[in-house]
Amino acid sequence: MAMIQDAVDIVCNPFTSQELDKGQTGFDRTFMTQVRMPSEMHDGVSMRDYIDKMDRAGIGRSLLIAVRAGDMRMAGSAEIPYDQVAEYCRAHPDRFSGLAGVDPYRGMQGLRDLTYAVEELGFVGAHLYPHWFGLAPDHAKYYPYYAKCCELGIPIMMQVGQNLVYNRKRALPSVGRPICLDQVAIDFPELKLIGIHIGVPWTDEMIAMAWKHENIYIGGDAYAPKYWPPQLVHYMNSYGQDKVMFGTDWPVIDPERAVKELEAMELRPEARAKLMRDNARKVFRLPESEAK
Repeated sequence: MAMIQDAVDIVCNPFTSQELDKGQTGFDRTFMTQVRMPSEMHDGVSMRDYIDKMDRAGIGRSLLIAVRAGDMRMAGSAEIPYDQVAEYCRAHPDRFSGLAGVDPYRGMQGLRDLTYAVEELGFVGAHLYPHWFGLAPDHAKYYPYYAKCCELGIPIMMQVGQNLVYNRKRALPSVGRPICLDQVAIDFPELKLIGIHIGVPWTDEMIAMAWKHENIYIGGDAYAPKYWPPQLVHYMNSYGQDKVMFGTDWPVIDPERAVKELEAMELRPEARAKLMRDNARKVFRLPESEAK
C-alpha cells in the first residue's frame, strides 16, 4: 500500500534537550523506560532530527503541544510556554502548528492566554490533560475554556482513558472516562472535541461517544497501531472513517514505526486518507504541507 504523503500528526510533544533541561516534559526516566523509549533518545531529539523522521514517514505537519500539565503551584507540575512552541512554528511554518495547553486553575488569565495563543500566535487548537488536574472532562472548571474555544472557533483535544505514572513523585488519577464527554458535547454542540489516546481501556466507550455525537472525534495515538483494538480499526475503516485522526504522542510512539504499521493495515483507500490527513485538515482547518 502506497504511503499517504503530507500526513498530519495531531499529537506531538516537543522533546528536545531544551524541554528536558528545563524540566518541562512532566515525566521522568522511569516513564521513558516503561514506554520502551530507546536510550539514545533519553536526552532529547533535536527538531532537525525530528523533521527528518517526519520526512521519512511522509508526515507533512505535526501539531506541537504547549502543554500545561497541572497546577503550577503544585510540585511536579510542568508546562511548555506558548511562546516556546510558537518559536518552533515560526521557524518551520510549513511543518508545525501549535496547540495551547489548558490549565483551569488560571482563571481569567488562562482564558486571555488562550485567546493570545490563537489570535496572536496562530495556534490551531487547545489541549487538555484532565488527569493532571484531577478533574473529569465534564467538570465545571473547564466550561469557560470550552466556551472560549467556541468563540475562537478552535477544537480542543484531551486525553481520555487511563494514564500512566509519569513521575514517581506524583501519581495521578485516571479521571478521563470517555463517557464524560457526553454532557460536554450536549452542552457545547459547536465545539469539536477530540478524545486522544484512543480511550484505552475504554475504547468501546470512546467509539460510542464518537458515534453518538457529531462533534466528537478520536485521536489514534499513544499506542503502536499494530496493538490498536480491532473494534477501533473496524470503526475507522467503515462507519467511523470521518471521525478518527492519526497521531503518535511523540516521543511515546516513533512516527516512522506508526506509519509503517498503519501501511500494513488493510484499510480502504478513502478511510486511510481520512485517517492520515483529511480529517485533521478539516477539523483543525490546516493548510497543506509538503513532506520532503
